[in-house]
Amino acid sequence: MSQGVRTRPEGSGQPLNTAYDTALLDLDGVVYAGGNAIVHAVDSLAHARAGGMHLAYVTNNALRTPDAVAEHLTELGIPTGAADVITSAQAVARLISEQVPAGSRVLVIGGEGLRVALRERGLTPVESADNDPAAVVQGFGGPDLTWGRFAEASYAVARGVPWFASNTDLTIPSGRGIAPGNGAAVEVVRIATGAEPQVAGKPLPPMHRETILRTGAKRPLVVGDRLDTDIEGAFNGGVDSLLVLTGVTDGPQLLAAPPQHRPTYVDADLRGLLTGQPDVTDDGDGFRCGGWRAAAGADRLELEGAGEALDGLRALCAAAWTAAGDGSCELDGGKALARLGL
Repeated sequence: MSQGVRTRPEGSGQPLNTAYDTALLDLDGVVYAGGNAIVHAVDSLAHARAGGMHLAYVTNNALRTPDAVAEHLTELGIPTGAADVITSAQAVARLISEQVPAGSRVLVIGGEGLRVALRERGLTPVESADNDPAAVVQGFGGPDLTWGRFAEASYAVARGVPWFASNTDLTIPSGRGIAPGNGAAVEVVRIATGAEPQVAGKPLPPMHRETILRTGAKRPLVVGDRLDTDIEGAFNGGVDSLLVLTGVTDGPQLLAAPPQHRPTYVDADLRGLLTGQPDVTDDGDGFRCGGWRAAAGADRLELEGAGEALDGLRALCAAAWTAAGDGSCELDGGKALARLGL
């Protein structure tokens, strides 16, 4: 993947599951939401695997262990081993282990996923700032994480103990809507201490490094629903990406995406792994995909034609991203997206 400014989604003459050796799949909003499989996910992943694609599941959620995630996926009908799951807990544990002596105590503000990952790296999880920790690590702890845990982190960080965070996602999708994520909890400690944590998770390099080390992928495709974690992480890692529209990203956000948030491909859901991707072509005055033509007007994006809504969205992306260059498109795309039902 080129690190130049992307001005349109790419086409692919091959199904993506044969063009790439490994799919690095986000979980929340891509494979499941609220614990239930997203429509078409189970069958699509089964067909991708049958076609020879290695499937790896890459999540910023540090709460659950790889064993627990693999068990959940298997229960949903997606056979998965723990080795196929890479978490931000594993990435941050490696980051800490490279900066503190072996066997060091680490104050954990989070769940079992962090504790297991720290032990895997030869570190000792502790629960109190008074346990003389060499580092503090903060990760998503679920709805039962009490306010006192944030205070415990603040006591240690204020004393100068190095502070690490698994990730800084401000929100996470749930079966009932969008909920606060670990980034919101990190802000509590940041406000209390004025300190800044070292962060491991998507979109930062430690997470991509952890993923490649554990999967051995040679030609990976990142598959995600978030522009600021999944797609930016792929951009930072220099690999291609597929955005699926089953999670948090909507049409206006996609059209306004700056270069680091522009995916290689766009599709409705994980069925996009099993197909090629249509070309978006420049006709001199606009961009065509399928039966649609999109162009940038004086103050809005214009769309004409008919056909598959996703083709119209791809054409609009090309018009918006080209007009924006290395910035964010500020043209109004509301009417054009309404024509597509997006």
